[in-house]
Amino acid sequence: MSAVVNIVIADDQAMVRQGFGALLNAQEDIVVVGEAADGRAAVDEVVRLRPDVVLMDVRMPHLNGLEATEEITRRRLDPAPRILMLTTFDIDDYVYEALRLGASGFLLKDAPAEELVRAVRVVAAGESLLAPSITKRLIEEVTRRRPARPASSPDLDRLTPREREVLELIATGMSNAE
Repeated sequence: MSAVVNIVIADDQAMVRQGFGALLNAQEDIVVVGEAADGRAAVDEVVRLRPDVVLMDVRMPHLNGLEATEEITRRRLDPAPRILMLTTFDIDDYVYEALRLGASGFLLKDAPAEELVRAVRVVAAGESLLAPSITKRLIEEVTRRRPARPASSPDLDRLTPREREVLELIATGMSNAE
């Protein structure tokens, strides 16, 4: 990461772009170098300006933020910009798709201003970041999917060490002869 983080803001609402721009430009180490009002313009600006970080709204015309992220990632720019997705919609499918497409982070627009500034710095440094509410749900999802450790059975406790070894080998797919 260079001493100054160059940013492109992509959002279809001018007031949001201007508000984020004013907040970020007020930081000594962040400069907004471009803006885009739709996904197609976002891709064009990223290719033209080669920012360090792109703030990408999810819902935009022409190309939505997910499609624009996919297009930017597909172009394999060097260095690759880090994409921080922003949305007012706390929808898990957006999060999973954004991460799958190569986004470095996902933040809700209702986050405090200092959280947005920190998020920009975090993704610019090559790290990943998720909004706390998203992180909590993602952890719950992962732990729900992982099977629980089987409880020890009293029947298994009665096996000799050799019987347990044979049973474990059969469980891995070996035949009786093997």
